[in-house]
Amino acid sequence: MKSGASYNCCTSGSDITGCVTVQADTVRQLLRPRDENAHKGTYGHTLIVAGSVGMMGAAVLCTGAALKSGCGLVTAHVPSAGRDVIHITNPSAIVSSDPSPAFAVLPDDMGRYSSIAVGPGLGKRPETVAALKMLLERISTERVLGRTGDDGARLRTLVLDADALNIIASCPEMFCEIPSGTVFTPHIGELSRLVRAALSCGFISRDDADENIASDMADARPWTDDAQKVRLVKSLSRRSGSVIVVKGAHTMTCAPDGRCFINMTGNPGMAKGGSGDILTGLIAGLAARGYDSLSSAVLGVWFHGLAGDRAAAERGEESMNASDILATIRIG
Repeated sequence: MKSGASYNCCTSGSDITGCVTVQADTVRQLLRPRDENAHKGTYGHTLIVAGSVGMMGAAVLCTGAALKSGCGLVTAHVPSAGRDVIHITNPSAIVSSDPSPAFAVLPDDMGRYSSIAVGPGLGKRPETVAALKMLLERISTERVLGRTGDDGARLRTLVLDADALNIIASCPEMFCEIPSGTVFTPHIGELSRLVRAALSCGFISRDDADENIASDMADARPWTDDAQKVRLVKSLSRRSGSVIVVKGAHTMTCAPDGRCFINMTGNPGMAKGGSGDILTGLIAGLAARGYDSLSSAVLGVWFHGLAGDRAAAERGEESMNASDILATIRIG
């Protein structure tokens, strides 16, 4: 595990099987007031690396959520063919154009970004795999770790989602390049692939779960029950020095020190395409805003679920979609 990240999230809530529930009091303790003398540079700059030809909606939703997080600036790095989509749907965002139909080159001047979100709608083309490796190597080499939130240093937080996670599962040598303080946001399928890859390459040990762990790594679930799943998630979080957000009913957020937080907002109507892209952008924006990795994840999950509850109240769980969630995000 790499050192250097700081996790300042408070621990209020009810103890449930070794975890704590996130309640409104938890969120109030974490939230920071805005400085009346602040300007856009005060609250960081988020980079969203998302989208590919045919998958620009993911970039639109992720970028839109980052813009609602409270951060100062948002840049979307998207294929040049999709840049007008961002300009039209999110005119407040800056657009960085990739000359390829998918993520293939790093944006210019990477040092200006306070947080980076990578993954929604990327696809897994060879050039995208190479670009993700290049990005991880760049951040790892620069030793740019998770933001501390204490001294105002512009230390980048990386948020990995969707195809970024699938690429890492297919290229497990990348595990060793993931900087401490990264936030993973997998759904259950992506988590299964990540854990299976980490076990297969020895990045985490079977001993971290128990001897009854599923022996067939081709199985969809490399765990036999929820308790074993939690142990494996904790092991991966500890070994990688990363915060892992396991999306689902009562989303669970795990920190490298073993703490887990169970979210109490959200509803089944959020189980729609694009919902996770919104969460990724929201967490990245909160990190740029100045929250440490764990607090960004806990707050992002809470407000994402709360927006989902508002959308359900307005549209109904069946009819609501990801755009409704985006429209009802409100921080505070």
